[in-house]
Amino acid sequence: MKVPVKVDGRELTLSNLDKVLYPEFGFTKAEVIDYYSRVAPVLLPHLQGRPLTVKRYPNGVDGTFFFEKNAPQHTPSWVRRVTLPVPGSTKNRETIEFAVVEDLPTLAYYANLAALELHVPQWRVSKDGEALPPDLLVFDLDPGAPATIVDCCRVAVLIREALAEDGLTVRPKTSGNKGMQLYAAWDNRVEPSEYARSLAQRLEKEHPRQVVSVMTKKLRPGKVFIDWSQNNPAKTTVAPYSLRARSRPTVSTPLRWEEVEACESSDELVFTSADVLARVNDHGDLFAQA
Repeated sequence: MKVPVKVDGRELTLSNLDKVLYPEFGFTKAEVIDYYSRVAPVLLPHLQGRPLTVKRYPNGVDGTFFFEKNAPQHTPSWVRRVTLPVPGSTKNRETIEFAVVEDLPTLAYYANLAALELHVPQWRVSKDGEALPPDLLVFDLDPGAPATIVDCCRVAVLIREALAEDGLTVRPKTSGNKGMQLYAAWDNRVEPSEYARSLAQRLEKEHPRQVVSVMTKKLRPGKVFIDWSQNNPAKTTVAPYSLRARSRPTVSTPLRWEEVEACESSDELVFTSADVLARVNDHGDLFAQA
């Protein structure tokens, strides 16, 4: 069944609203669209100007999915698009026409495509569509079992202290999966990947029982992998407030440092879409830059 709607003056056709996309939770496409519509005021600033990559799950989280960088052919004309070079593309493409989500109609359009996960790079494009230098530094913390997000929290505090020494203020969020990410505004004092790698290697040397800075899986059990490579301009990281394709509609959720410091159980930092909307109502956008 298709339902024509008008969102902020833009005409959209929503489809299959009763399709269950999270079977274990009974969470439907209508609820996905509702979540993204309600969280839009705090989500959109973090998508502004950033070329979008999505993970689409047309048959729900238990079905097949695909990454999509190119804006679909049927994308409405009013959706902002930018054409950017993609050197080393796995599909041998020289350029990709990315969508840039900057308003509620575009966000609703992608939610209707079952684009559950929204991923963006650490850089923006100019008004003319040209790539700008990175404006964010990110550390992706991935726990190697039996380590959990509790261990990520301990490492996050170490990173916060190290960055503070260089005058950088860091903001934490869950990945919505098993780990977490830390962000800081970046002024391009040096190349961000090199800076992040150097810091990760330093912390590995100082805390060898807690931290690993290389991706080699055999080195990771019981430790937290600080993935500094997310600062590569070709890579993306899940956006704040994005849903994740887990058994439940969990969200990549901005945190208060008090929550990070006090965390003693993985369950404490698992938030569903309903949880996040309540948190936004109570705290506003915890990921807003000071």
